[in-house]
Amino acid sequence: MRSDRQQTPRAMGAAETDTGEQQKPLSDEAHSAFTPPLGIPLPPPPEDEHPTSEFAVPDGLTAEAAIEPEGSAFVSPAGVKTPSNNQTTGGFPVITPPNGIPVVRLTKDAPWQDRMRTMLRMPISERPTPERVERQDDTGPAVPRVLDLTLRIAELLLAGGEGAEDVEAAMLGVAHAYGLDRCEPTVTFTLLSVSYQPSLVDDPVTASRTVRRRGTDYTRLSAVFRLVDDITSRDDFTLEEAYRRLAEIRRNRHPYPGWALTVAGGGLAGAASMLVGGDWPVFFAAALGAMLGDRLAWLASGRGLPEFYQFVAAAMPPAAIGVALSLANSGLQASAVITGGLFALIPGRALVAGVQDGLTGYYITAAARLLEVGYLIVGIVCGVLTVLYGGLQLDAKLNPEAALRHVERPYIQTLAAMLLALTFCILLQQERHTVLFATLNGGVAWVVYGALADTANVPPVAATTVAAGLVGLFGQLLSRYRYASALPYVTAAIGPLLPGSATYFGLLALAQGNLDRGIPHLTQAAALALAIAIGVNLGGEAARLFLRMPGTDTDPSGRRAAKRTRGF
Repeated sequence: MRSDRQQTPRAMGAAETDTGEQQKPLSDEAHSAFTPPLGIPLPPPPEDEHPTSEFAVPDGLTAEAAIEPEGSAFVSPAGVKTPSNNQTTGGFPVITPPNGIPVVRLTKDAPWQDRMRTMLRMPISERPTPERVERQDDTGPAVPRVLDLTLRIAELLLAGGEGAEDVEAAMLGVAHAYGLDRCEPTVTFTLLSVSYQPSLVDDPVTASRTVRRRGTDYTRLSAVFRLVDDITSRDDFTLEEAYRRLAEIRRNRHPYPGWALTVAGGGLAGAASMLVGGDWPVFFAAALGAMLGDRLAWLASGRGLPEFYQFVAAAMPPAAIGVALSLANSGLQASAVITGGLFALIPGRALVAGVQDGLTGYYITAAARLLEVGYLIVGIVCGVLTVLYGGLQLDAKLNPEAALRHVERPYIQTLAAMLLALTFCILLQQERHTVLFATLNGGVAWVVYGALADTANVPPVAATTVAAGLVGLFGQLLSRYRYASALPYVTAAIGPLLPGSATYFGLLALAQGNLDRGIPHLTQAAALALAIAIGVNLGGEAARLFLRMPGTDTDPSGRRAAKRTRGF
């Protein structure tokens, strides 16, 4: 039995010799470093020409076609439990942070801006899943469709002049409402992007969109805010319904026709001329110049000229009428006519948005917005200086000392400030129910400014900051009450505070070659503009600071701020 099962050493040697001779190469040149020496058997040859891989399917198992289905926004990623099993969801990190997982009370009673600001500045690893009712259907909308809806909504908000922080809050709110917890939105001046990563081991999905055209339509902006509020507060709001509402918002016509905008521009210039001491003849002269400038700007826009040249064209008719009144020795205040025309052109909306973005930490967007404001102001300067140079060559009596003549007419100026805010609302295409609040807000701003600057002898910059702060505070309160944007209640109300007279007298001094007078006036205009922007932002932050909003237990304000750099 033993001899049958086991070969003797002699037999094994003979077998190895035969095998070695059979596998022996034909020549010495065919040897390689991987050929075993003579007397050592070679390993058995593979079954096929291609070696197997460690990822090959073992014997006995059949490989199925791995077709990755399109992901859903309501389905949890693989290996992650759902809240119905009382386990963690995809929004919580795999490892508990050192300080624990923050508790967030995302109640539906608070505005969606406050609920999303609670989570916007938190890192994704510490961002908890918002409390929401689970959807009934297992196959919800696909992730790319949710990201596309998020970007389309953000495009309308950013094009309408909304701040970068509010745009990101809206994007985060829409994504979370449709189940995308690990979502990171990014907003710059013209580029919108959003990235979603189902889990730490899955590939992220990123989508982007470019904002190429901007327009001023606060009616559309308010409709988008209501859409975002419905998406974030209603659990039965489907993606198809959101797309339908968004299409209706895009198709809606402007609430005011073109001729109404032209008349409103004239009324704004006339009201501004009365704020700086003009009478009724000055009112109509300034209104005529502003309406001519508006029509000329529309003509330039129809020919496809850039916005810079549109501002150059719009600034020339008011200045020309002022120079003509001075040459005719009519006795009217030419400076008030030109100042009123400048009020209708100063880009206060873009200035406030740019400073607000800078104060909230969006420095790239803030720099781009302020650069846009700079270009528009240079266009106004070019248009006005061109006319003033021509007027000085014709010996027009334009007196810079008229800036020192301050006339106190509280009742007339208050009514003029309210008229200015009213016409500004029409130019911004606001909804009719917001016009009254914005008009009253503008009247309050002028009363506060006049009381501080004229009665209490407070410096103009400080008085402007306080008045603009009240505008921002009231605007934020009204927006929180109506769950809407604060821009319709704020932008028109700051119109009476714009530095039109300081801008005009600075340009006039430069046209006359008096740099010593021109630079201080322009510096004062820049200081007043920054005071308006900072005051508006400070008022909004005060509303968020003193009013209780949903936040973490460790951060009652509901929004984390950046740490102080300490100079290094």
